[in-house]
Amino acid sequence: MQPMMRLLEIMRALRDKQKGCPWDLEQDFQSIAPYTVEEAYEVADAIERDDMRDLKDELGDLLFQVVYHAQMAQEAGAFDFQDVVASINDKLVRRHPHVFADVRVQNKAELEQQWEQHKLQEREQKQSHNSTLDGIASALPALRWSHKLQKRAASTGFDWPSIEPVFEKLEEEIAELKAEISQPDNQNRILDEFGDVMFVCVNLAMHLGVNAETALRHANRKFIGRFQTMEQLISQGGTSFDRLSLQQMEAYWQESKKLLSTDERR
Repeated sequence: MQPMMRLLEIMRALRDKQKGCPWDLEQDFQSIAPYTVEEAYEVADAIERDDMRDLKDELGDLLFQVVYHAQMAQEAGAFDFQDVVASINDKLVRRHPHVFADVRVQNKAELEQQWEQHKLQEREQKQSHNSTLDGIASALPALRWSHKLQKRAASTGFDWPSIEPVFEKLEEEIAELKAEISQPDNQNRILDEFGDVMFVCVNLAMHLGVNAETALRHANRKFIGRFQTMEQLISQGGTSFDRLSLQQMEAYWQESKKLLSTDERR
């Protein structure tokens, strides 16, 4: 039996009403959705670590999530796994006429424009009203959601023409945040203004050709490396955090940065 067919068979067995797994039988789309998101993040984590063995396993876990949702949909009489495969096949062929038809594109910019046009046509067919922002999932991670919203808006021409106005807007939003911080009992306004700062930072990332989500994850990993090195240095020095002043911690922090920078240059 082919591995894919075996996986579908296993999924059906897990959901069998007489002999299936009690936990699997209790699940529905809502209860499984968080696991689907988690598995997608674990795939991304394996890619960031360049761990091919883990990536193979995590892709399998993610594929199982697709099979799980398809099985529940089949039970509800909505669609099955073969319908899911047929849908993505049709979509990929439709969105790549330069590969599967005689359409020619001159460069990457023209290709992206054509891609967005196909997606727009698909949205118009699905939606009863036609907002440019229709179809962007609000359940996305906030940075990714912001990126997709701003990219979609930019496709209409609603964006700064260069990076300089973005920096000006960022400085403006930071000034507004500082003004709200100076006021007492103003947490809601601080939250609002801080969100504006982050929103502009995502736009800045777009203008720089940087993925904000990837950049922040990279910064997180860099922080982990530096902090763990600092912990080792402190331990080697025969002391601990609770015995150090903030200035002493900063000295260890700078030393850890220097050590890691030296290793990166080798």
